[in-house]
Amino acid sequence: MELMEKAIVVLVVLVPLVLLIALTILFLFWGRIWVQAYTCGADVSLKSLLVMSLLRMDHQMIVDGKIMAHQAGIPIDRKDGMTTALLMAHHLAGGNVSDVVRAIIVAKQAGMDLDFDRAAAIDLSGRDILLAVKTSITPVVISCPRQDGTTKKAISAVAYNGVELLVGVKITVRTNMDQLVGGASDDTIIARVGQAIIASVATAATHLEVLAVPSQISERALRDQLDANTAFSIISIDISNIELGENIGARLQFDQANSDMLSALANAEARRTGAIATLQEMTARVRCAQAKLIRSEAFVPPALAEAFRFGQLASVAT
Repeated sequence: MELMEKAIVVLVVLVPLVLLIALTILFLFWGRIWVQAYTCGADVSLKSLLVMSLLRMDHQMIVDGKIMAHQAGIPIDRKDGMTTALLMAHHLAGGNVSDVVRAIIVAKQAGMDLDFDRAAAIDLSGRDILLAVKTSITPVVISCPRQDGTTKKAISAVAYNGVELLVGVKITVRTNMDQLVGGASDDTIIARVGQAIIASVATAATHLEVLAVPSQISERALRDQLDANTAFSIISIDISNIELGENIGARLQFDQANSDMLSALANAEARRTGAIATLQEMTARVRCAQAKLIRSEAFVPPALAEAFRFGQLASVAT
């Protein structure tokens, strides 16, 4: 009986002590974060914090995300809201939890419909979700061609009369959230606008028509729906600068004239060389004929002598 009573006393003393030590350890590791989440209404349990520790995740990032969402009025309930499990899953998938939460908050403040699943999908696709939401609200301007120091500062387009125009364009775009996943990037927009500018200038009879009404370039480009299947919507295309370049048509004509002249000179030289060769051939034939004549004349004196010797030549009576 005494041993049993002692065992009971030990259990009564040790169990609360062990529980106290365990609670103390839990508080030392996750107490501050849990208290912060609880007081801010973030709804993060100690079990979730333990799981985060086992997965070596950043507790503070998840808690801060839920606090920001709760303060912004975004549902974070465990049934239909932005739960801790969703944030953890997105982080484990390689996503940026902070940017996703901030993007949803910005979209909500701007009256846009952007849920967590859609924002997470955009973030995991490699897009900057926060920048995409901001540019969807506030349009941005991109240059065509892109002014990054490695490309030309203007697009070279040639009118029908052969005069080159150097055109710079500013494109105002807004992110199209419906086509952000799977849509082409701004490089496609720049390429399409550049192609439209070249085609528009090429259809002008003279460069003076383009210089007189530069807006016709952008108007034609806007009619072609250049933002189809891209992640952006084009708001406007504005000509920032237009300058005269080379007279490529005249240069090509000059090069063609030079080529024709060189060809004619080559043909003339060929004919001259042929004539000289023919002259030399005729001269050789004359020399050959003269040689044959001299050879034939050499046979005349012996023939006359032979005729006199045999009396074959009769005197001619006078």
